[in-house]
Amino acid sequence: MRIKLLTTFMLLLIVAGMTAQAARIKKYPLKVLYVGGATDKEVRSYMGDTAAIKADAARRTKAFGDMLSEYFTTVKTMDAADYTQECSKGYDVTIMDGTPKKAIRPRIIDRQKQVYAPAAYLTEDFTEPMLCIGSASETVTRSVGSKNDWYCLCLDADAHSWKKDHPIFKGPFAVKMTAKVKPTPEDAFHYAYFTGPVPKTIPMWRVQTKGYKDSEDMAIGMVSRPWGYTDSPDAEYISSGVCAKTLDAVAIGRHGNFFHWGFAASPLYMTDEAKPVFANAVVYISKFKNKGIIARKYQERQTTMEYLKELKYYVSDEAYEQSKKIDEEWNAQMLKAQKEAREKQARGEKLNDRDKIAIDFKREPFADKQAFIKKHMREWFDRFGYDTKAFYKYLDDNRQYLYGGEGFYELKVDEDCKALGTGNHDINLIDKAITMLEQNKDTDRAHRLLARYTLCNFSTPKEWRAWFTANRQRLFFTESGGWVWLVNSREPGVNDYQGWLSRKAVKEVPVAETSDREPVAVSAARQYTETGDQMLVARVRIQPGYHIYAYVPKTESFVQTDARFILPDGMKAAGDMKKPAGRPFTGKVLIYEDEVVFTQPVTGQAKEAAKFTITYQCCDDQICFPPETKTVEAK
Repeated sequence: MRIKLLTTFMLLLIVAGMTAQAARIKKYPLKVLYVGGATDKEVRSYMGDTAAIKADAARRTKAFGDMLSEYFTTVKTMDAADYTQECSKGYDVTIMDGTPKKAIRPRIIDRQKQVYAPAAYLTEDFTEPMLCIGSASETVTRSVGSKNDWYCLCLDADAHSWKKDHPIFKGPFAVKMTAKVKPTPEDAFHYAYFTGPVPKTIPMWRVQTKGYKDSEDMAIGMVSRPWGYTDSPDAEYISSGVCAKTLDAVAIGRHGNFFHWGFAASPLYMTDEAKPVFANAVVYISKFKNKGIIARKYQERQTTMEYLKELKYYVSDEAYEQSKKIDEEWNAQMLKAQKEAREKQARGEKLNDRDKIAIDFKREPFADKQAFIKKHMREWFDRFGYDTKAFYKYLDDNRQYLYGGEGFYELKVDEDCKALGTGNHDINLIDKAITMLEQNKDTDRAHRLLARYTLCNFSTPKEWRAWFTANRQRLFFTESGGWVWLVNSREPGVNDYQGWLSRKAVKEVPVAETSDREPVAVSAARQYTETGDQMLVARVRIQPGYHIYAYVPKTESFVQTDARFILPDGMKAAGDMKKPAGRPFTGKVLIYEDEVVFTQPVTGQAKEAAKFTITYQCCDDQICFPPETKTVEAK
């Protein structure tokens, strides 16, 4: 009887303890939507077992639902297959842990035009708070310009280099973080030229009970590129983690209304210390409703000034010796594996895939130093050859004029900036360019600079000056956002990225030549913007001294220009054709001069090219020619 009473008493104590623990967590009044679909194990570990994948995803969804319900008053879970951005309305935070199936725009890969754009699941005006887990940051938010990009899918179980005073480590839920000094991840030493000296040990905090290095089938987390991550007021670095990249790779961070939680484990594998931090992160991002992205990073490999360190390093003696050492170690490993595989083959044992690769391995001689320098100096080699000291001096002397807004991982000297003696990170550059327009001096250079370093497209110096005066105190420069000066504002239309990208795409379309015999020339092409949006572009060049008619009232006898795109099967218009208004001529007549650009946003793909056709009447100051129609392909 005594034993029975004791057992009952112990059970009551356990239940009371559990009740007390639950009571200590006072639920925060948030409505949270969890969007699942990811798994706790790497999908490849199931070897195509769809049922097992679904079962794992269901377990993970339940685990998140249960944990979130301990912290928040309202929690709903759903599958990413059914998610659209409208589902986030009515919730304070959406937790994205899967890839939606309903894309607004499919992934674009056009190798001929060298265009890659991720699938789009959100529109750029989406400002609902969203926390993304692991690689969901890349798959779901990258299309709208999030800095939470895929630097490396290599994040393990420990965090380090965290901002201790950040709100997610303070509350509202109590946090206890046990920091342990551990050996610095070996890969971090490879990037010392980026980060500076790397310590042998650093404090770490365990986020997951196990990671992919503990168990090969565990889901792997994602870190984002640190370069330019904090160069805009809408982003903040919070923590790094153990990964195969730099010590400052972003494991936890925020850009606009998107929170990146790079660690991939569900609550089933989260430490007890990590769970309240995760809950605090949910509360924290809830405060950024309607505080979306300002600086948009459309190119994940956007060059920043950090790349200057790599340019210098890879032509150094240190880089050559390090690369040679790595090559020798790799060759030694492969030759050893080759010997073991051949012995295995001689014994008649079955070879695995790695054995087959090892048997076919052939050692290639490592490049000599001159070949190494030539390879890594790239386009600079024609100018400096093997003179690395002259190369370093040139880069240092022109540091303030370096421009990385074109291409992937490219820096070049902006000769326009250099001619003015003002760097592109100096707000006075914009002031000088506007002054040049006002004084009608070197206006071509001024227009190039303003088009390159702002998103604006004003017609007159007066408009440029008004914009600059009104916004000067709010302007900031972002490299990761495209090497442009932006206004620190989320007001619609203030920072018009889409208009800027469209103008850049238009400039890539070749212009046809005109003459007095052929005063109107037409060219057209199908273009992509950096966001993956398609547009048909027609450039109509008009010989100086001639014009065609943009608008003609019925009371006049001139022929109004009629321009249109003819779309083939498989291609659809995604809005109205855009055309300029023209300028006043006589009475209510409007004309086009110099150059006219017509653009048509489209979607879809077609085997045949779209066509652009234009009917116009061309005149000079004395005579008018008969109406003419021209049709060209938008290849």
